[in-house]
Amino acid sequence: MLSAIFFFVAGLALLVVGANALVSGASKLALSFGLSPLVVGLTVVAFGTSAPEMAVSTGAVLAGQGDVAVGNVIGSNIFNILVILGLSAVIVPLAVHVQVIRQEMPIMIGSALLFMAFSLDGVITFLEGAIMLALLVAYTAFLVIQARRAPAQAAADYEAELPAGRPQGWMGKWYVQVWFVIAGLMMLVQGAEWLVESAVTFARALGLSELIIGLTIVAAGTSLPEVAASLAAAFKGERDMAVGNVVGSCVFNILGCVGLGGLAAGIDGLPVATSVLNFDLWVMLAAFIACLPVFLSGREIARWEGGVFVGYYVAYVAYLILSAQEHSVLPAYSSVMLSFVLPITIITLVVVSIRQTKTQ
Repeated sequence: MLSAIFFFVAGLALLVVGANALVSGASKLALSFGLSPLVVGLTVVAFGTSAPEMAVSTGAVLAGQGDVAVGNVIGSNIFNILVILGLSAVIVPLAVHVQVIRQEMPIMIGSALLFMAFSLDGVITFLEGAIMLALLVAYTAFLVIQARRAPAQAAADYEAELPAGRPQGWMGKWYVQVWFVIAGLMMLVQGAEWLVESAVTFARALGLSELIIGLTIVAAGTSLPEVAASLAAAFKGERDMAVGNVVGSCVFNILGCVGLGGLAAGIDGLPVATSVLNFDLWVMLAAFIACLPVFLSGREIARWEGGVFVGYYVAYVAYLILSAQEHSVLPAYSSVMLSFVLPITIITLVVVSIRQTKTQ
């Protein structure tokens, strides 16, 4: 168990360091070749923060641990919305750009619905994985084209949040930037392997299923790059970046991680557990949809709304643990959730809608 803990911590460290190296090297390499900071931020940085999830999910599929792969994606997305957005909003109320509401949110919800539709037969086939990856490529290309057509003022606003100009010093050399990318990828692969192996060990030792471990521990661990990026952006007052990073990462997680997992699984396909279809996928979709009224309320996530998001995540994880252990308090806990939490949620959405109407 001690060795498993060591490799788990080492795996998380490699994922974080590797993701940072990949994003840093790729961003500077793109700038060296004349791409604007806006294009780099919408493509390379967004993909880089989702690289740990992709590495873990693919590694889990190749290791025959499909539940970890699926649980990692769903758990990461739930964690991204409820915890990362929630904590960031607690630090400072988050402004939501109108583009996120009109474009990115529908795309994020649409990708979740596509994931659910493909999962109805209990497996993500090779063809379905290929379709999801193709949509990811199309989405990325769309972002690049849109960024190049963006008004000059919008580009200038985004450039203020990223290092502008050609990199200087030793990091300004293209071969150094290439090595950063290669080193980042190598660390991601090795970190993913250690993380999956140790997670399976934890699951067996604690009597929890690999799906639960994927939905909680691995999901939170692989979301660390998003945590660091969004919290740092919130502290610096770059509120658009904090929201955009989370929403963009959720899209990449679904289309990229699940799509690549379907391809890696080959002819057998990537299995999706019945419990995921009946509960966890719906929680993820509900978290996505719950963002709409919150985002629309003055285009801002208030501190109290962020606190509610974090509270919902705590309740979700508690339910997973009680359900996995078939604890005697589970029926009472479920009753409280249905009779108290659900009405509070409805009241919250009504209040948000009323506040939105008054601001118009």
